[in-house]
Amino acid sequence: MPLLYIGLMSGTSLDGVDGVLVNFATQHPKVLSHQALPLDASLKQSLLELNTPTDNELHRAALAANQLVRVYADTVSALLKASGREAKDVHAIGAHGQTVRHQPGAFDGTGYTLQLNNPSLLAELTGIDVVADFRNRDVAAGGQGAPLVPLFHHHMFAHAEHTVAVLNLGGIANLSVLSPAVDVQGFDCGPGNALLDHWCQQHTGQPFDDDGAWARKGQVIAPLLQALLNEPFLHQAPPKSTGRDLFNPTWLAKQLEGFASASPVDVHATLTEFTARACVNDVLLCAPQATELMVCGGGALNGQLMARLQSGLPQLKVVSTAERGLPPLQVEAAAFAWLARQTMLRLPGNSPKVTGAQGARILGGVFPA
Repeated sequence: MPLLYIGLMSGTSLDGVDGVLVNFATQHPKVLSHQALPLDASLKQSLLELNTPTDNELHRAALAANQLVRVYADTVSALLKASGREAKDVHAIGAHGQTVRHQPGAFDGTGYTLQLNNPSLLAELTGIDVVADFRNRDVAAGGQGAPLVPLFHHHMFAHAEHTVAVLNLGGIANLSVLSPAVDVQGFDCGPGNALLDHWCQQHTGQPFDDDGAWARKGQVIAPLLQALLNEPFLHQAPPKSTGRDLFNPTWLAKQLEGFASASPVDVHATLTEFTARACVNDVLLCAPQATELMVCGGGALNGQLMARLQSGLPQLKVVSTAERGLPPLQVEAAAFAWLARQTMLRLPGNSPKVTGAQGARILGGVFPA
């Protein structure tokens, strides 16, 4: 069976599409190429609007999915060109889609998670088999459908003798606890970059706080920080997952009631501390024996956020996954290449202990080229 897979990820942060071409010929997969393509402003705005009820949703969602898939196809083309490969060399594409609603277990006992995608169109445009819809089988089995990356984290980063933790700081933060003694653990911690990017865009016009430079200029507002940390989700026991359904501008505006006189830079410093503290608290609670915290996702490039994590976890070594062989912006896309391979091999892709599903399940559907 061919050993090359492509993984495509457009995360909650909406900063673009990350694509990787991965060779699974060895025990530790090797990324042969990484390409990142931006989402244009109109598509990003459409996806943000579809996170909450809006007019003509079905029509708008279908067209946004088509537009997103064309960016996916361009990413695949860029990967093949950069690596000197052809479509026939790739066994399958793992295409996550764009999450716009995440309500597992809600309403009718099953709930749903919705990732905008058109894998049939992607297969048509690329000439490569596509694996998609990874989350819904886990939800159907009573799980959260998220996070799905902990098993891949275990495959890539687990240590035979020591417990290590992996923190993905995308739009939402999720933690994996990799222990040599027990099954992998994992859950969503709270907001990653979603609130930070929103506040930065609103007040500076920049899409994100480069290296946390703006946050460094502010002072943490202690009462606001405490109010943010009182969010009930942070105190729920796993399994748990979240998204923009909770951590969105409306939620933030409600938290800021009573802080109208606070300067935007101080609010941003507080949001940065909140993001870090929510993760720190979960590491202390669920991975007290860990020796290292490996950080991936865009947040790993935020120096101030990394410094606040290290400050809260002085007993651990906080490092980027780049120091362990996989750059932080490649990890999640590589995870969906790995999950696509699991599907094609008819192997489970979820961890019931992580998601709360009734058992291990083969995830996703296959859309042949």
